[in-house]
Amino acid sequence: MCVAVPAEVIEIKEGNIGVVDYGELRQEVRLDLVDVKVGEFVLVHVGFAIQRLSREEGLETRELFREVFTAMEN
Repeated sequence: MCVAVPAEVIEIKEGNIGVVDYGELRQEVRLDLVDVKVGEFVLVHVGFAIQRLSREEGLETRELFREVFTAMEN
């Protein structure tokens, strides 16, 4: 199964590389597949931003991931 994770773009560097924030983790990802600006949300899969999300979708999906993770810990 493949999973794409929502993240907020917090910086865009030369070479089409973005720094994204997953909530508690920051990572560099490739932005070649999407047209995105700082502050927007994207879905990230294997180091590539593959789709832009609205802020509402990004925050809602991030919360769902957090709930699933919490349930799996118990």
